[in-house]
Amino acid sequence: MKREDLLRQMRARVPHPATARELLSVFRVPAEDKVAFKRLLRQLVEAGELVLVRGKLYGMPDRMDLVVGKLDGHASGIGFVAPERPIEGLTRDIVVAAHNMQEALHGDRVVVRIERYRDDGRAEGKIVQVLERASTSIVGRFDVDATGLAFVVPFDKRLTAEVQIPRDEAMGAEAGQMVTVVITRWPTPSRGPAGRITEILGDISAPGVDTEIILRKHGIPDEHGPEAVAEAKRIGSAVREKDLAGRTDFRDRTVVTIDGEHARDFDDAISIERLPNGHYWLGVHIADVAHYVRDGSALDAEAFERSTSVYFPERAIHMFPSDLSTGLCSLNPHVDRLVQSCLMEVTDKGEVVRHEMHDGVIRSDARMTYTAVNAILTERDAETVAKYQPLVPMFEMMRSLFEILNG
Repeated sequence: MKREDLLRQMRARVPHPATARELLSVFRVPAEDKVAFKRLLRQLVEAGELVLVRGKLYGMPDRMDLVVGKLDGHASGIGFVAPERPIEGLTRDIVVAAHNMQEALHGDRVVVRIERYRDDGRAEGKIVQVLERASTSIVGRFDVDATGLAFVVPFDKRLTAEVQIPRDEAMGAEAGQMVTVVITRWPTPSRGPAGRITEILGDISAPGVDTEIILRKHGIPDEHGPEAVAEAKRIGSAVREKDLAGRTDFRDRTVVTIDGEHARDFDDAISIERLPNGHYWLGVHIADVAHYVRDGSALDAEAFERSTSVYFPERAIHMFPSDLSTGLCSLNPHVDRLVQSCLMEVTDKGEVVRHEMHDGVIRSDARMTYTAVNAILTERDAETVAKYQPLVPMFEMMRSLFEILNG
């Protein structure tokens, strides 16, 4: 039986919560399919489409005033559950009082029972089950009270419960140090969570510790998986001749990247020229990452998991291994790079009257910074102008188009 069929049949034929044995009987499940049927029930509970309540009864959440959603904690101790599906009579999140949070923590996927509907579109509820933990570890400040009891105060203020640390699980941490804790006992209404320190990050004022805190708070992996790294290395460091097949060659165009002083990867470049009719021919060239990252590959899985690169003042955590992010997929100067290009014809009134899309190849002429371009166009710094003299007419043209588009 498919999950859609089971849910439809339960809605039509099972008006109240029922045990697995009752459901097997109602649906006349053959003996050879019973194991698969029970497995399907467990999968539906994990997905929140069914709820398992006291007495090992399975039921439809909406028929029991139960709602599945994500818990958003608040520093005051209360929480808000955003329903995953529309609920009749409910236009806002469900409010959960501190004493009704049960074992749940901020970010958990939970089942909440609606206790009362309010006139403001909200409802008040009580958490009855945690379906999925947002995280099993917490970053926070280690401390010891006057009685010798050790605990960690979570860095994230939405996690309001202090985590108790047995002295033999403290890893020698000193009071005031930032640490990472694995939860070994989840909270209940009568006692807080307990945990084991797995990493000492150091004093919060020490260089780099703030970055380590943010990485762990948001669960950002610092290193890429070995399969993704190996795959990136196999791709190589230079554009191959066979990669150029069918691509438009823009290597004879003047192309530059313009980024911040400390940028480490350059994913877009620009070209501009005047057409015979006086219009601007503006080119935007984006690194063609998809040429190298194939659907279903280790690199694809890594990108799906990370979703984005994360930039800090002193470092970057790239979505892809460095062989790609700062290598083959970075539009570094004076080397061939594959791009997706959009060429646009723009009038002196700022109207785009024509555009073209290309699988292209470029060779950037310079890695420019905002500071350098500003020195050329605004400050008229003689040394900078002289250094980039061949490119100055291009920047002047860019400014002219900028003024038209922003006029």
